[in-house]
Formats: sequence, structure tokens, C-alpha cells
Amino acid sequence: MPDATPRIENAPYHTLRHGGLTIDGWSRAGIQTVWRIPELKVGFDLGAIPWDFSSVATWFITHGHLDHLMALPGLVGRRGMLKLSPPVIHVPVEIVDGVRNLLTAWEALDRGRQNCSVIGVKPGDRVPISRDHYVTAFPTAHPVPSQGYIVWEQRRKLKPEYVGLSSEELKRLRESGTPMTNNVEVPLVCFTGDTGPAGLDREPAMYDAKVLIIEMSFARPEHSKERIHAFGHLHLDDFVDRAERFKNELIIAAHVTSRDEPAQFQRWVDERLPAGLRERVRVWGMGPVGVEPTSKAVMSTLLDR
Repeated sequence: MPDATPRIENAPYHTLRHGGLTIDGWSRAGIQTVWRIPELKVGFDLGAIPWDFSSVATWFITHGHLDHLMALPGLVGRRGMLKLSPPVIHVPVEIVDGVRNLLTAWEALDRGRQNCSVIGVKPGDRVPISRDHYVTAFPTAHPVPSQGYIVWEQRRKLKPEYVGLSSEELKRLRESGTPMTNNVEVPLVCFTGDTGPAGLDREPAMYDAKVLIIEMSFARPEHSKERIHAFGHLHLDDFVDRAERFKNELIIAAHVTSRDEPAQFQRWVDERLPAGLRERVRVWGMGPVGVEPTSKAVMSTLLDR
């Protein structure tokens, strides 16, 4: 018997796994950007909505440009068609009214409900997404209101004074009700969205996130960095200038201009970034759609640990 709910391949995306996290997404400048982290049940930006992403109910939008938001009505309508719960869409607080107006206009065109929650988020807000995870926003630099997001994990760590005690001693302390742990907050995933270099200097935790998904729209040496920055984007040289700051295990460089191919960007990365950083940078979108191909040079970084 054929599968009653076959997979529908309506939009391309790549997949990469690292350290217990799956990163699914597709991102090219001016075309479409969409990401999801299935283990965290969260998505970022809605420039497209692959069928497999329909199950994600919690989304964070970096800004209102079409290639990052145009699939929102499609997601809301599709989840309604599939009888899934209305999604929760977090957006920069400055664009809440505009997004709600968009959905109202689409209801009139489609004559169907656009049932979802649109919630404004600003830097400093803390949005819980599970018992152990929450999301914060930070300001970025783009011609329209924009912000990036960090997913944090809350962990419990044994207090230093109890490290090295035997299991019996720890058991006695636990049974006596002695507080033995501290709460530790760890940045797991950072997604910058579109930003100029000023956005890289506003959130130090970005450089400590386990996985950093960041735009690298341009890389040609002859491209004018001043013009690129004026339009709120990054050049490979911006990474070179900050090379010592990146502590991330994996850096996904995305949003590559359609004027060049991701494989060429990867060659520029390998040539111009210093050792110790270039091995951790993966330019998104190389090869056929599906699992991202892994070069020998970065194999140890990209495999699950």
C-alpha cells in the first residue's frame, strides 16, 4: 500500500548534523531564507516553507524583507488545512502591525482564516520555548527593523565545592536537601539573519554559541565593502577582521549572493580565513539538495559528537 501521507518536495533545503542538533535550511540572498532545528522545535525566517517544515509551530522572524517572510501566509494556511495548531510567529516589535495587516489582507484574498499568534519581541526579552530552552533577541544592522536570535539551554552544574566527592557523599547531601548545583545558561544556536558588521559587535554571546548561522552575502575581493555594509550585509573580510573572536564549534555561512556559487565561496573561505577558523566554517548550499556534503578538512567538526 502506498504511504497515505507521502513527502512532498515543494522547496529545496539542505541538512547537516552537529553535536546532537540537526540544522535544516536553504538560504540565498534575495531568493529565500528558511531554517529549522527539529530537536528544538523552532524555525527561523519564512522565505519558503518546505513541506517537512509544516510541523514547526514556533518561528522567529529576523526582519520583513520578502525573501525572509513571504511564506508566512502559506505556513499559516497549510497548518490550518492539516488541522495543526495555529503557529506562533515572533517578529521584531516594530513590524507587528505590518505583519498582522499582511495576514488580514491575505484573509480577504483567500477567503480563509489566517489563524496564528504574532508576537513582538525586542532585545532583552526572554521567550521560553521548552522547559530547558529559551530565546533572546539582539539588534542587527539592516535597512529595515531587524534582529538576530539566540537559543539558550539551561543546565544544572555541580557546585565547585562538591566536585570530587564520592557518590555516597553526594547522595547524603542530596537527601539532606543541600543545594548542590548552579544553573548555567549556554548559548546553543545563534541566527543573525541579514546584518552589516555593526550587528556582529552588539551581542558577545553570538561568538560563543555552539552553532552560529550567519550571513556571508559577498566574498569577492573587488566588491565594495562600503556599499555592502550600507545595504546591511557582510563580506568575507568582516570575518577575517574578527577571526579571533569566533569560538563557535560550527559556523554556517549562508545567504550567498546569486552572482556566485557556494562552492566558490568555500574556496575563498579556505584561502583567506586563518587556520583554526576556516576549518569550522561551512558555506551553505554546496552540492545537490539533501545532506550537506562534508569535505575531509572539516569532517571532524561537522560530525555528531
